[in-house]
Amino acid sequence: MEMTGGEALVAQLVCEGVTDVFGIPGVQLDWATDALRRAQDKIRYYVPRHEQTASYMADGYARTTGKVGVCMVVPGPGVLNASAGLATAFACNSRVLCIAGQIRAHGIGHSYGFLHEIPDQSGVLAGLTKWSGQAKSVAGIRALVRAAMREIASGRPRPVAIEIPPEVLAARADVAPIAPPPNEDGRLRPDARDIEAAAALLDAARFPVIYVGGGVLAANASPELRALAEKLDAPVVASENGRGGLSDHHPLSLNAVGGRAVFAHADVALIVGSRFMNMSTGNVLLPPNHIEYIYLNVDDSAWSAPRPSGATIHADAKLGLAALADAVRRRPAKRAADIARVRAWVDEQTARIAPQMAWVRALRASIPDDGVLVSELTQVGYVAGVHYPVYEPQTCIGHGYQGTLGYGFPTSLGVAVGNPDRVVVSITGDGGFGWAMQELATAARYRLNVAIVVFSDGAFGNVRMLQQQQFGASFADDVYNPKFDTLAAAFDVRYARCDGPESLPSVLKRAFAQGGPTLIEAPVGPMPNPWSLIRLSPPPAGVKAPANPLGDPAA
Repeated sequence: MEMTGGEALVAQLVCEGVTDVFGIPGVQLDWATDALRRAQDKIRYYVPRHEQTASYMADGYARTTGKVGVCMVVPGPGVLNASAGLATAFACNSRVLCIAGQIRAHGIGHSYGFLHEIPDQSGVLAGLTKWSGQAKSVAGIRALVRAAMREIASGRPRPVAIEIPPEVLAARADVAPIAPPPNEDGRLRPDARDIEAAAALLDAARFPVIYVGGGVLAANASPELRALAEKLDAPVVASENGRGGLSDHHPLSLNAVGGRAVFAHADVALIVGSRFMNMSTGNVLLPPNHIEYIYLNVDDSAWSAPRPSGATIHADAKLGLAALADAVRRRPAKRAADIARVRAWVDEQTARIAPQMAWVRALRASIPDDGVLVSELTQVGYVAGVHYPVYEPQTCIGHGYQGTLGYGFPTSLGVAVGNPDRVVVSITGDGGFGWAMQELATAARYRLNVAIVVFSDGAFGNVRMLQQQQFGASFADDVYNPKFDTLAAAFDVRYARCDGPESLPSVLKRAFAQGGPTLIEAPVGPMPNPWSLIRLSPPPAGVKAPANPLGDPAA
C-alpha cells in the first residue's frame, strides 16, 4: 500500500514489536510524528522535556525489559542533547535505537546553514553507536530499521542509529513492512576447542573464581552462570555492572570487595562479560600474579593488553557459560562456608562507611526483590553500586564507565514506563538532580510509579570531598537548590521529607502504596570517602588491607 516515509517508519517499528517511543517532536520529524499520532493504538509516544531524557529513558527501558528502547530526536541540537544518553547506553551494553532527523539530503555535508545543521552529524552518531545508517528513500526506511534491529540482535548489544531526511519522511511509495525472522538470534557461538581447553583449566584448578561484568546481564545469562558456578563450586565475584548476575541470596555470590579475599587464593579465574579494567586508573583490575586467566567475551578486545594473557572464548556469554557448564566436571559443594566468612569480613569493613551504609540498608529493606534501584553518582550511590544486595538481574541500574552525572532520574523514568507494575526508586544527589529536575513534569504527566530520593547537601559533594583531601580547600562546588517541597507542588508531584535512614522505609512504602511519582528530600551532611571499600583492586596506598578471612594466601 502507498505510505509516506513516516508511515513506513512507524509500520516497520510496529512489525518489529516496538510499543513505546521516547522523543521530542520538531519540524524535520513532522511526518514521523503524524504517523505516530495515527498509530496511537499500537505505539505509545512519550514526550519528555529534554532530548537527553529521551535517550536516557530509552536506555532504562531497554536494560530492564529486554526490549529495544527507541528514542527519536531532531537533527543537530537534538542529536547532541541525546548524545549523553547514547554514550551511557554504549558503555552499558544497552539495546537502544536512536532515530535521528536530518537536514534535507541535498544539503548534507555542504555547510549551507540549514536549520539544525551541524558538521558531520553522521560521524557523531557513528562514534556513539555500534552501527548507523541513513535512509535515502521510503523503501529504504523499512530496510534500514530492519537492519538496525538485526544489528541489535547480533554480537555485543549496543545502541544503533538511523538518520532520515525530512523529504524522505514526507515522500510516498508503495511499500510494505519487512517481517523479521521468527527467531532472530545473532548470538556468537563458542568454538568447541576453546571450551575444551577452558574446561580442562577449570577442572584442574584448586580454587577457581568467576568474575562477571555487564555482559552477563546483557546476554540474559544468569541461569547459565548459576549452573556453572554450582557445578564448579566456585565463588562468583560481580563487578558493579554485573550485580544481580548471580543473586546475592546465593551462597556463592560476592561483591567486588569480597573478591579481594578470594582472588588472593585463586589459581584460575574465569572473566565473563567484563573489560576487567579499573575505569578510574586505566589499569587492569588485579596485577599479574599466580592466576591463570580465561576470558569469555563477545568482544575480543576484552582480553587485549594490559590484561594478563590467558585462554580465550570468543562467544556470547549465555552460550559460552552453557557450554562450559556442560563440559566441566561437578565438584563437591564445600565452598559456601568460606564465602560466608568472606561476607562477614566485608560486612565488618563496610560498617565503617557511615552514614552511607545505613541509607543503603534502608533502601534494601524497603524495595522488593524485583524492585529496581537506579543509582547515581552520589555518595550513597557510590556505595550502593557495590554493597546494595541485588537479588534479581537488572534490578540495580548503574552508569557504567561513562559516569554521566545526572543520568539517574531520567533513566528511572524509562524504567518506570517499561515496568509499570514494579517498584522503581531513583537515588540522586542535589547536584545530579539539577540536570533533569524539569522531568518532574514527565513523571507527573504520565503518572509514572517512581520514588525520587534526593540526598541534599547543597554541594557537588564528591567534588568537595576530593578537593578538600587534595588541596585542603574546595572551590566551585556549591549548588543553589530550589525549595524541594515547592518544586514538587509546582509539578503536582507528592513531596516527602526524610531526615534520616531510619525513617526512609516508611516514607518509601507510603510512596509505593500511593502510586505515581513522589519527590523525597533527604538532607545530609558531609560523608567519609568510601573509595577504599568499593573496587576489586587492592586498597590504595596508605590504606591498610585487613587480614584475609581465608588465611594467608602464601601459606
